[in-house]
Amino acid sequence: MEVNVPTGRSIFHAWDVHKSVFRDILSMVDVPEPNAEPADIPDKLYFRIGEVSDLVGVEPYVLRYWETEFPAVGPKKSDTGHRMYRRREVELLLKIKHLLYEKKYTIEGARQFLNSEPKGKRKRPVKSQQAELFAGDALPEIRKELAAILALLK
Repeated sequence: MEVNVPTGRSIFHAWDVHKSVFRDILSMVDVPEPNAEPADIPDKLYFRIGEVSDLVGVEPYVLRYWETEFPAVGPKKSDTGHRMYRRREVELLLKIKHLLYEKKYTIEGARQFLNSEPKGKRKRPVKSQQAELFAGDALPEIRKELAAILALLK
C-alpha cells in the first residue's frame, strides 16, 4: 500500500484546506462563551473554587496559580481548607482573564496594569434599588410612616 504524503509547498496547501474546513465546521457549532460579566455573578457572599472556575472559564489550577501571581486574589480558606472567594475577587479574576487572554498581556504586564489602576475605579457600583431607597425625597415619607407606627404602638 502506497501512502501519498504531501511534501514541500503542497504541505502548506493541504494545511490551508484542512484549516478552512475546520473553521467552517466551528462556525456552524454554537458554543457559548464561558465568560461571565459582573452582572452574571450570583449574589452570594462566598464562592468555592469550582464555582469560580465555571464563572471565569478557566481550570481551578489556573486560579490557584493566579493567586500566587496576583496578591489581590487571596481567597479566604474555610475551616476545612477550601478556598472561599468573594464577589470582588471573582470580578478581579474576570478582569485578569480579560487582560491575559483577550488583551494578550503578560502576567507581569497585567499585574502592573492592575496596580496602576485607580483604587476608586475598583469599587462595586451602588445598586439602583439602594439609590432609590435613600433618595432625598423619600426621607420625609419614611418619617411619616414611622410616626404612624409609633402612634399605633402607644
